[in-house]
Amino acid sequence: MSVILWMPLVGPLVFAGLSLLLRGSSLRRFVGVAASSAVLVSGLFLIGAVLGGDVPSAGGGMLRADALSAYMLSVVGAVGLVSTWGGLSSAASSRTRDAAGYEALIALFLAAMSLAVLADSIGLMWAAVEATTIATAFLVGHHRTRRSLEAAWKYVILGSVGVAIALLGIVLIYAASVGTDTPTLSWRLLSQADLGLDPALITAGGALAVLGFATKSGLAPMHSWLPDAHSQAPAPVSGLMSGVLLSVALYAILRIQSITNLVIGPEFLRTMLCIGGLLSLLVAASLLIRQRDYKRMLAYSSIEHMGLMAIGVAIGPAALPSVLLYILGHGLIKATLFVISGRILKIEGTPVIADVRALLVRRPGLAIPWLMAMAAIVGFPPFSIFFSEVGIIMAGWSVGLGGVVGAALLLLLVIFAAFTRLTVQMTIGAPAATVPPSPQAFTPDYSTHGPILPIILALATTATIAFVAEPVGTLLLQATAVLGGTN
Repeated sequence: MSVILWMPLVGPLVFAGLSLLLRGSSLRRFVGVAASSAVLVSGLFLIGAVLGGDVPSAGGGMLRADALSAYMLSVVGAVGLVSTWGGLSSAASSRTRDAAGYEALIALFLAAMSLAVLADSIGLMWAAVEATTIATAFLVGHHRTRRSLEAAWKYVILGSVGVAIALLGIVLIYAASVGTDTPTLSWRLLSQADLGLDPALITAGGALAVLGFATKSGLAPMHSWLPDAHSQAPAPVSGLMSGVLLSVALYAILRIQSITNLVIGPEFLRTMLCIGGLLSLLVAASLLIRQRDYKRMLAYSSIEHMGLMAIGVAIGPAALPSVLLYILGHGLIKATLFVISGRILKIEGTPVIADVRALLVRRPGLAIPWLMAMAAIVGFPPFSIFFSEVGIIMAGWSVGLGGVVGAALLLLLVIFAAFTRLTVQMTIGAPAATVPPSPQAFTPDYSTHGPILPIILALATTATIAFVAEPVGTLLLQATAVLGGTN
């Protein structure tokens, strides 16, 4: 089984090399799909192993797959598959001079994210997260326009500051273990209750590490890179960043929290995460009210959802199964929305909401999946985001954080109203009259302008997975137990 741990790392690297070798071949455009499939298959195999009581390890213990790692690896693969497969028609790589480099960077990004969730060392996890900054910086600036290059530089600067702060925190956490019998960066060893870590160093290190990874997860006030990067990147890249990069950064916060809670208790990081979560919801609500760009609208939605997830992490074990389910649902739906937004941008030629009208009448092939995904992202049942949000809110009330979840609910209502208004503007109504009148002016376009199967699979998964108690419920409970240090 240890061979499976290498597959999501080596597989994408091999596909990245093939992308560079197949510069003149049309097969090159499937490199991202193949790399995502390798990661997803590996994750599913590892889920089967951990549910069977095994905890695979490799590389002398540097790689390890418990229930949480296996679950997150499957999320990386699933979201990557929806983004790359669904984005085949709109990916900028199909028509640019650096197509091979684009696909290679996608594969490298997936390999780095896989390493981040499989690494037993928080130092190696940090290095993997930092590697994604390099890969995604080139992907954000792929169009080479002034705005895309500006967004890429902004992302590099702010992302590098974040990971530098996180590195300082990790160094302090290591220093806290130096006085013990086993100086280590292994999160498995650091999560042992009887290790005897220095509380002062853990407090400082945990705070800095969480602050640094919060920058990568798009939490306010370190969020300002996210709307620019998501709006300027190619649609598949935006889906990967929103559904994978932000979630893996939150995964890093979960690992750090599991260490600090054992030494200093949950209150310190709970306060930090509640403030960051509420501030993120406030920023999203304020800027969505008058948003004019539908890709930026989706970016601010990511800030909103990461904010609510952060509140769930702050609440603790009672909310963690809901947070983990949230990570999958948000990733799949946001990848779907970015894929469809790329198709809308390609057909309509503009990202401005005011210039996109009556999609339901003119282009039902795009409008129908767009409306379904929008219903999912704002929390309509039966989609899993609804159950995740309800679970987090109920858990917050149960642990005495009624004020925090009450404020979050009010901000969610504002965000819901803003999303509804903007979606109605784009989809509902009659098309503008043409001058002169044309017999084909109002002929509906039923084409989906790209693969529809990944969109159907993503929507179907998020609509049904909350009702699957076995093995999904068991896996989520086991992953929560890992974070509590009981596995």
